Amino acid sequence: MSFITLLMLAVGCAMDAFAVSISNGISYQVGLGGAVRLALPFALGHSLFPVVGYFAGQLLSGPVQALDHWIALILLGYIGIKMAWEAISEMRKGGEVLTIHNTKMDTKTILMQTIATSIDVLAIGIGFAAMDVNIVVAALVMFAVVFCFCFVGCLIGKKFGGLFREKAEIFGGCVLVFIGLKIFLEDMFGL
Repeated sequence: MSFITLLMLAVGCAMDAFAVSISNGISYQVGLGGAVRLALPFALGHSLFPVVGYFAGQLLSGPVQALDHWIALILLGYIGIKMAWEAISEMRKGGEVLTIHNTKMDTKTILMQTIATSIDVLAIGIGFAAMDVNIVVAALVMFAVVFCFCFVGCLIGKKFGGLFREKAEIFGGCVLVFIGLKIFLEDMFGL
């Protein structure tokens, strides 16, 4: 997997956390320090979950390696379509009304948000094992990209409100589907 593909994958994976960070910025009116405190758990989750998936995937690497392009297509396609579909459904419902609480977010809420937005990248880690991706580089790229997106997301939420939330998730879902197709076509047809 090229660095550009890995970077695009990280951007696609960051969109759920980015959208949640925008909501957090709206709801909790965070400053720079608060944005760092909210971005860090998302970045850690998005870098650690793929590592867990990677090592789980290595246990099954022999039989899985022959099917890696199918696994990438199915997993990334599923995750991407699910992300986009949920965002579109939310838009159809009119979205939820967010209120400003002006309180600090508790650790339990941050942890639940981190797990909810990071659990999908566990499957991506399995795909990394099948494709023999350098997991240290992948985890560092995921950490950096997700941290930056979440930090900026909190600040955007504070400044501009909820205008981008669903659109970011739709974009992220489309990026994941595109990457799944790209990996599949490269492995199947050498494109």
